[in-house]
Amino acid sequence: MSDQHTAPGQGVKDEVSHRSVQTNGIGMHIAEQGEGPLVVLLHGFPESWYSWRHQLPALAAAGYHAVAPDLRGYGRTDRPAEVERYSQLHLVGDVIGLLDALDEQQAVLVAHDFGTAVAWNAALLRPDRVRGVVALSVPYLPRGPVSALAGLRQALGDGFYMQYLQEPGVAEAELDKDARASLARFFHWGFGDSPQAAGPTPPVVPAGGRLFDMMPEPAALPEWLTEADLDAYAADYARTGFTGGLNWWRTLDLSWELTAPWQGAPMTVPALYVHGDRDGSVSLPGMDQLIPNLQYLVPNLRGTVVLPGTGHWTQQERPEEVNAELLKFLAGL
Repeated sequence: MSDQHTAPGQGVKDEVSHRSVQTNGIGMHIAEQGEGPLVVLLHGFPESWYSWRHQLPALAAAGYHAVAPDLRGYGRTDRPAEVERYSQLHLVGDVIGLLDALDEQQAVLVAHDFGTAVAWNAALLRPDRVRGVVALSVPYLPRGPVSALAGLRQALGDGFYMQYLQEPGVAEAELDKDARASLARFFHWGFGDSPQAAGPTPPVVPAGGRLFDMMPEPAALPEWLTEADLDAYAADYARTGFTGGLNWWRTLDLSWELTAPWQGAPMTVPALYVHGDRDGSVSLPGMDQLIPNLQYLVPNLRGTVVLPGTGHWTQQERPEEVNAELLKFLAGL
């Protein structure tokens, strides 16, 4: 199955094409562009392959085979019904299976938001298959004495938004009502000039409140997101709903339990960390200690890059800067 949009004078390899591959027992939709060493782009929530629309052509032009999948539960990729089939072991298995489906031994993984957990865990569990990791927004979070969910709940209370997302059906009741409006709230809430970035205020749902109580309805879209971009995202979410993506959050405790054998295992791959100075993720409890000491957790860290005036949607807010850092890192491998 191919869905190609060919510009005049360009060959198929010079533009984004789409197909489905089989990996780890599911059908996975991928967008791909270019030829050369493999770079796999892993999106976060609530996103899709489309969040890498600015990186695919830049990587292809630089001589790489860029592949952006809809990850398990998202877009045109399969969405298993059972929550427990969204653990980090499943998600890492999907990525390794994707490499197999593409007949590639290794890839560089570039990831944003929750996709970074998959990239870091793939590097931890299968360093033989991962040439490097570029993490946008979220740094390496080594397995701790309790799950990340439990730790943040202790720090921020039961209203912490990840806790709010745990009960099946609760968040969906808000998000699925109007997918386009829900996405507009998310994208406005986290970008560099949003009210949330000015504090930033902890992402806590008020007692007895809803998720949208901490995400005001935007008067206008952020400048990096066009109406057509929002339509592209909304088309998928209007069809699938948000449950697949939410199930990633619902396996946080399970994934912590399943990764016990890798407690203290070294993170050996070359890596780059890029975040915006107005990203709410970097103001969560503990980040002020972790980020300055990231080199000790990731000995092969090639650098930490801070993008001024940038919020959570890193590669969409600052595509040129992200592309430049990404290509510099790739050239150094």
